[in-house]
Amino acid sequence: MNAIKITCLVILLAGFFSSVSDARAASEQKFQTLIDAIWEYESSLRDVTPADISPEALSQQHKRFSKYLTKLEAIDESQLSLDDRITFLMQQYRLNNIIDEYKFGSYKVPITSEYGFHSALAALPGQMSFKNKEDYQTYLDQLAGIPAYVDQQIDYMQQGLNEGFTQPQVVLEGYEESISPLISEAPEKSTFYTPFESMSEFVGSSSQQSLRKQARQIINDDVTPAFQRFYDFMVETYIPGARTDIAAKNWPDGEAYYQNRIKHYTTTDMTAREIHDLGLREVKRIRQQMKAVVKDASFDGDVDAFIHFLRTDEQFYATSARALLKEASFIAKKADAQLPRFFEKLPRKPYGVAPVPDDIAPKYTTGRYIHAGSETQPGYYWVNTYALDKRPLYALPALTLHEAVPGHHLQISLASEMEDLPPVRQETYISAFGEGWGLYTEFLGVEMGIYETPYDHFGRLSYEMWRACRLVVDTGMHMFGWSRQEAIDYMMKNTALSEHNIKTEIDRYISWPGQALSYKIGEIKIKSLREKAENALGSSFDVRKFHTAVLEHGSVPLFILEQNIERFIEEQQAGK
Repeated sequence: MNAIKITCLVILLAGFFSSVSDARAASEQKFQTLIDAIWEYESSLRDVTPADISPEALSQQHKRFSKYLTKLEAIDESQLSLDDRITFLMQQYRLNNIIDEYKFGSYKVPITSEYGFHSALAALPGQMSFKNKEDYQTYLDQLAGIPAYVDQQIDYMQQGLNEGFTQPQVVLEGYEESISPLISEAPEKSTFYTPFESMSEFVGSSSQQSLRKQARQIINDDVTPAFQRFYDFMVETYIPGARTDIAAKNWPDGEAYYQNRIKHYTTTDMTAREIHDLGLREVKRIRQQMKAVVKDASFDGDVDAFIHFLRTDEQFYATSARALLKEASFIAKKADAQLPRFFEKLPRKPYGVAPVPDDIAPKYTTGRYIHAGSETQPGYYWVNTYALDKRPLYALPALTLHEAVPGHHLQISLASEMEDLPPVRQETYISAFGEGWGLYTEFLGVEMGIYETPYDHFGRLSYEMWRACRLVVDTGMHMFGWSRQEAIDYMMKNTALSEHNIKTEIDRYISWPGQALSYKIGEIKIKSLREKAENALGSSFDVRKFHTAVLEHGSVPLFILEQNIERFIEEQQAGK
């Protein structure tokens, strides 16, 4: 090839690569502009609290999000960088869920057995910063919007009643007790008055008096009557008229809705039958491990007898709420001390240990992580101190690892500190990833040395069994005709959870279809990916680097996680 031909070829190749580069840059710019616009729109909806949820507003939002999805899917994903491809899929996941929930009418059922829109409103005082007069005035404007918002929710719930699309009666027993704390005889006793009890020094005394007067009037004339209307509606209309059937498939278009929730929460294409059968296999496997622990404990009896012993012996229960919180705090600090051995990166944000609020505790789950609401607030590991004789200490190590560290606090806080990620990546929680990670960290506690006695080890297995049972009972109740009592009996036989906890959990699964499936599905995937990395890397496998690879992109669907770990293995093998 002569010099002229070579020169022409170089020019042609340069032009080709330049056009490819230009096309990629154009696609990435188009994509960035779109996700920025989507997030700006979402933020504008959240900026109005309480939000406008009128039929007209919801319809307009649905149309807008549908257009965004169409624009997103018109972008050539192959032209995007690795990070942008992950962001693309996360944005697609988020938009699909918003659109699906509207399509299936989820807004007509704005409550579960343990939570509701009123609980979110009650959290308003703790979600704002009160530094100046304008902050207090903004808060008063929010309070003034509560009556219309509550009435809109009641209207949607009435539509659900008319269509047979309600929570079942059985999970609503005593639900009104979560509303009554919001109905105060005097405005000064209302939770919504809390910000005015001790006001910022940057607000003058005359302004303080004026703001307090406005607050008392709005709470007395608007807020309290609104929650009274909701209370009356629940007691007199909704609960008596709610359906008696518990299966999601018997809602309008319920079978499709349940399969949609499976896909959303597990980020897989598994069917209800596949998940049910997987659960049965996992229950059988964990049962065998339980037998080994019973033998190690030198207990005179089988697994069932051991479970009865754990449920009924006083040594396994705290005698005061403070004692339970102290034990949880002690375990949390033990876990803190082990983190450097297993993680390259630790979050800056601290966390506290606190009881579940009294008004929701009776029907609330045994524990939960509450992420930091602002830069000045910590995360919180909530421990349910209601009914102490139903909160076994042998389950506390696994619960603490899951909800605090190295579970939800570590994972969520690290994700929030990834400042280079777009908001859609920071703010989207993938249940199969987050809950799968939480359950994986319960297993990690074995390597961390957190479980000190056979009872602790059995408590961990009981928690793993609990999540395996979820695969069976959630699908069983919603798709395969299981009754609530059958589900309770199944979990009573196979886990060491107290009967109170089991009933609370079963009601949660009934009222929140599909979500409980995410834990075990996610954990199985993370454990299988670790095993794959260990087999591929052999003696060069570093668990700290593996955990970095799992967490470094934030919360992601399981199929993206699998791609990330496969890439991690290739890079480790290449010595990178």
